[in-house]
Amino acid sequence: MAAVGARRSRLLIIGGAERRSTAILARFVELAGGPSGRIVVIAAASADPATLETEYVSAFTGLGAGTARALRLTTREVANDPATEGLLADATGVFLTGGDQLRMTTVFGATAADRRLRSLLAEGSVVLAGTSAGAAVLAGTMIVGGAGPGVTTAAVRTGPGLELLPGVLIDMHFAERGRLNRLLSAVALYPQELGLGIDEDTAILTDGDRFEVLGSGSVTVVDAGAATDIRVPADGPIALAGARVHVLPAGYTFELTGRRARTTDAPAGEQGRAT
Repeated sequence: MAAVGARRSRLLIIGGAERRSTAILARFVELAGGPSGRIVVIAAASADPATLETEYVSAFTGLGAGTARALRLTTREVANDPATEGLLADATGVFLTGGDQLRMTTVFGATAADRRLRSLLAEGSVVLAGTSAGAAVLAGTMIVGGAGPGVTTAAVRTGPGLELLPGVLIDMHFAERGRLNRLLSAVALYPQELGLGIDEDTAILTDGDRFEVLGSGSVTVVDAGAATDIRVPADGPIALAGARVHVLPAGYTFELTGRRARTTDAPAGEQGRAT
């Protein structure tokens, strides 16, 4: 039941570098309530949280948010503090910055702050956004690294994420850093998960059991559900035959359960032209 509730939450998942264009951040401010919005910025993934906190607080207030403030989570003790819960409970928008996704999960995972954020998302009283590492942590199985050549087990490293959007693997800076091999490797290892590779200045906005693509780039979806053969040797190249790949720019949506892509102006139930 927790997974179903998480999937129905409103999440804005960004592939990174969204500050070069303000359209995605402006959409987040709008979703958080605009001039009545109360945004909390969490830079727990960053080794230099103060810099990112300042940049994003300034960006959100400049885009018309009612208030924006930082929530500095440096330890699990802080994440379990009732004052931290209170700050989150008052928020209409929460933004997770980039950095190191493992730093974020070890400080935040299973704390009182984590539980409060989940309850707020289930209630629909807050919109959650994450960029770069702050996007990767939202998956149940989190891509934490890997840059080896080819599609192999050595090309990707994974770990447990926060599972705020279950059933997916999320990779970011996707086209810009040539991460297709990494995502294919991850999907072969976890074929039950949909692979989502999100380009920079690009995002998905979840709405119920589907997402919409926003921004200037594309989202690459790798679906191993229809694969006819998957072979993952301990060493050497992986075999992944018959998997489906969709490359979706803005103007497309994707159904997470039905695993179908379509254009936003297509009638309900009509599959889009993506392949």
